[in-house]
Amino acid sequence: MTPPRYKRILLKLSGEALMGSQGYGIDHAVLDTITSEVREVCQLGVEVAIVIGGGNIFRGLSGAAKGMERASADYMGMLATVLNALALQNILENKGVVTRVQSAIEMRELAETYIRRRAVRHLEKGRVVIFAAGTGNPYFTTDTAAALRAMEIGAEVIMKATKVDGVYSADPMKDKTATKFDSLTYLDVLRKDLRVMDATAISLCMDNGLPIIVFNLNVSGNIKKIVSGEIVGTLVTGRSNA
Repeated sequence: MTPPRYKRILLKLSGEALMGSQGYGIDHAVLDTITSEVREVCQLGVEVAIVIGGGNIFRGLSGAAKGMERASADYMGMLATVLNALALQNILENKGVVTRVQSAIEMRELAETYIRRRAVRHLEKGRVVIFAAGTGNPYFTTDTAAALRAMEIGAEVIMKATKVDGVYSADPMKDKTATKFDSLTYLDVLRKDLRVMDATAISLCMDNGLPIIVFNLNVSGNIKKIVSGEIVGTLVTGRSNA
């Protein structure tokens, strides 16, 4: 059997991905599919960390836009990510995958407080680590948290799960002429304002040479295909011929 291409990955899940076709909350069918794919990847010997958003429950930016103080709204968004992380942990453990939730905001009754060395040790022991509460600071997105945590734990790639099969020149849901990119550089993303991840996250990845793969979460088997070395979605690196 061919060994997986990546030994340690960070999977970035948006909160919106968890709500499926619902307008709010968690679609348990979607959660079941995601956790089954994570279990398959773990069975290949890949170490998996996950950063999860909270947009299916509350978004700090939308709260601030409606008149809330931005820092308070962002903290509420961070708490929403903890709810999602606990739901993900529960389903993973029901499938026999040992999991730890680490929160950037201390809440010892619910999750471990984030400690980098402890997170790395969990990964080395084959446990899935779910990072919740973003960076623990307002004004930073979970994209930035994903880039930061990926570098701290020594992940080899960030796998950014979306609803489309890669990065396009425009929103393919709205513009039928949008063109898909097979590969991009970090500078391409920033210059063209492609919204792969926010500018802070892209800059962090660029400074540290951390590749990003943007793929469609709704296509069964994509996570396993990527870790096995198959070309899926859009690869973002520092090389124009990636």
